[in-house]
Amino acid sequence: MTREQRQTMTRITHETPPVRLDWRHHLTETTGILIAVILGLMLILSLVEPRFLAAQNLANLLRSASILAIISAGQMFVIIVRGFDLSVGATMAMVSVVTAMVMANVPEGTATSLTILYGVGAGFAAGAAVGLVNGLCVAYLKVHSFMVTLGTSSIVVGLALYLTNGIPVYGMPRGFSSEFGRAIWGGLPSAFYIGAGLALLFWVIQNLTTVGKYIYAVGGNFKSAVFSGLSANRYLVMAYVISGLTAALASILLTAQIGSGQGSIGGVLTFQSIAVAIIGGVSLQGGVGKIENVCLAALFLQLLTNAMELLRIQSQLQAVILGLIVILVAANDIRKTRSV
Repeated sequence: MTREQRQTMTRITHETPPVRLDWRHHLTETTGILIAVILGLMLILSLVEPRFLAAQNLANLLRSASILAIISAGQMFVIIVRGFDLSVGATMAMVSVVTAMVMANVPEGTATSLTILYGVGAGFAAGAAVGLVNGLCVAYLKVHSFMVTLGTSSIVVGLALYLTNGIPVYGMPRGFSSEFGRAIWGGLPSAFYIGAGLALLFWVIQNLTTVGKYIYAVGGNFKSAVFSGLSANRYLVMAYVISGLTAALASILLTAQIGSGQGSIGGVLTFQSIAVAIIGGVSLQGGVGKIENVCLAALFLQLLTNAMELLRIQSQLQAVILGLIVILVAANDIRKTRSV
């Protein structure tokens, strides 16, 4: 590595992206807007719809938001490196089927904890494999992420439906659902704690590690990252593997909640994960995105969906409203990028 490359590498490490310590400035951006909208929406709902404050409704809302935040966190990393992962929903389907089938076919007499461990391990391996294939195709075959993940989505969901013939897979340990998927720990759903732990991990990666800074650097300017001596393709692949793993985690949580493996699981979550990332301020131009905003956006989206369901707004109109929001936010992102 030449002296110039070392200097560029140092500049990337220390300047991309800065950790914001000016909270007054930070709260005027996406974080502040999302917090204000969420609080306002919650206040309005609590006044006009008494069912909103029901304990069961709040638990379901928080569980759904946590699962959406998990899968959107992986999508965030892919968009930061200027890609899209259209295979996350299909990955969830495959992971659900693999997890359930492995648990259902573990020999009798195996300890319940080991049965769950085998199934969960197989599910994560399947998710990582899909992410790895996506990343390798994008990084080394130079195929656009849209086409790669669209193709793997078709392959993976086809395999999931082939393995199950469209029939749910049962036979998982009861404790996997009752003590994990549907469990309430300390008044909050189990998915919330897992989602919060993952968000904390990703915050540390983004703000306190060189890995996070290099991912931003690759998304911000790929050619400059390569010139600096950075192994840019490695971080591209890493982003897609993270997306595959978060899709696997979300699928395992949802499978445990439902109580069966299903090849049709995660159908709408691909679009929702992209929508959450965009609403959360992840730039379509790459190089920009924060996990805390993605989590807030997931809560906002689920809160909005919950509100529309409680107010009995038709599902077709719900899709229209969500689509309009995504278009407006994406257009605003492009406008801000052009004005810089």
